[in-house]
Amino acid sequence: MSILLEVCIASVSDAVAAHRGGAGRLELNSALALGGLTPTRGLLREVLAATPLPVVAMLRPRPGGCAYDAGELRTMQRDLDDLLDEPIAGVALGVLLPDGRVDHVRTALLVRQAQYMPVVFHRAFDLTPNPFVALDDLTDLGVVRVLTSGQSPTAVAGADTLARLVAQSAGRVEILPAGGIRPENVRDLLARTGCTAVHASLRAPRHEPSASGRPTIRFGAMNLAEEEWIDGTDAGRVADLVAVLQGAV
Repeated sequence: MSILLEVCIASVSDAVAAHRGGAGRLELNSALALGGLTPTRGLLREVLAATPLPVVAMLRPRPGGCAYDAGELRTMQRDLDDLLDEPIAGVALGVLLPDGRVDHVRTALLVRQAQYMPVVFHRAFDLTPNPFVALDDLTDLGVVRVLTSGQSPTAVAGADTLARLVAQSAGRVEILPAGGIRPENVRDLLARTGCTAVHASLRAPRHEPSASGRPTIRFGAMNLAEEEWIDGTDAGRVADLVAVLQGAV
């Protein structure tokens, strides 16, 4: 049994690097510094043209929590219509009630709209008050995969919960561990959870010299790294993780 690596990306160069490193699937976002938002259609089409890897597109209208108002839901529906026109392998979404429980009504609405396209529930799952109840809810709603750290800061820290989720799902929904997964810890994670795929970012900083002349200028309100440094998928780090995964089979 092979272990699939899904790499979280945000650009065409990320897609090329992930492919070169041996990734098996991509999750495409914009604004990874904000936790990942819906990518533009232009970005999606360029990524699809740059690599043959299957691409799951994020469907998230804003940063922060996942209890959306009516306007944000309509935005998701319009974006989903656009995504359905593209040859992608699925959409990743997460819709919660204000108390953190899965929003059955709105999730069902989006799953029905997706029609044939697989729907992944992203790490909004880690905000739910009871992950085992949430997993049953999502199974009933037709979600095919759940992205989760086991409601812990990292997947390794949440390994016990991940193992319980894998056992509960019994193959009905894929449990995809995410959060701090590295070559040095992935063997332990797989052994403890029984997962058959992992999700990782595997990024490294690179210099963007155009901002060097104005080091005090910032383009966003968040406390991000200096504008002259941006991060991107590191093909070598992807290859290192893939090598460990191949040896773990």
